[in-house]
Amino acid sequence: MSGLLILIPCAIGLGALALIAFFWALRSGQYNDLEGDGQRVLLNDESLEKIDPRQSRPGA
Repeated sequence: MSGLLILIPCAIGLGALALIAFFWALRSGQYNDLEGDGQRVLLNDESLEKIDPRQSRPGA
């Protein structure tokens, strides 16, 4: 029973911390461009080199 006196406040505190982190991510714009990230996955490495020629390939 005494273990619950420690675990319940810890669970509430961690839940509140997660909620605060979620609202911080919303306000800082983490979820603004959901489709752009999905499109960037489909780009080839060659197209990225055309955009930024200073970018070097690893191992080259």
